[in-house]
Amino acid sequence: MSVEENERMIERFSDSVWNQGNLEAIDEVYGPDLAWHSAPPGLPATRDGLRMMIMGFRAAFSDPVATVDQLVGEGDSVAWRWTFQGTHTGELMGIPGTGKRVTFAGVSIDRFAGGKSVERRDYADMLGLLQQLGAVPV
Repeated sequence: MSVEENERMIERFSDSVWNQGNLEAIDEVYGPDLAWHSAPPGLPATRDGLRMMIMGFRAAFSDPVATVDQLVGEGDSVAWRWTFQGTHTGELMGIPGTGKRVTFAGVSIDRFAGGKSVERRDYADMLGLLQQLGAVPV
């Protein structure tokens, strides 16, 4: 696949999964042997672990909105800068819903082979998220 096709897959994933709640899109974009190098503790570093993380965030935020702010593709990889917004109404990482509206950002890097992402790395501003929820002092 071309760099442009890989970039379109990332945009489709973000919109379908985060904004529309279509978790089937995970299997359309990520291969069954995905190596997820940034899996949080307690989650498998696999496509199923990625699905569990997404389900947890979607359950914790009543109105999630994700945007792809920038895409940089080269060779078989796509780096993408994103922003997530939502209202924290359910439990997240042991923190009960606060009703607070949050915005946090991150960067994900996906490597594609055979038409699907086979490797993923994420770097997210979790400290900023926890501060907005009041779980960590500013």
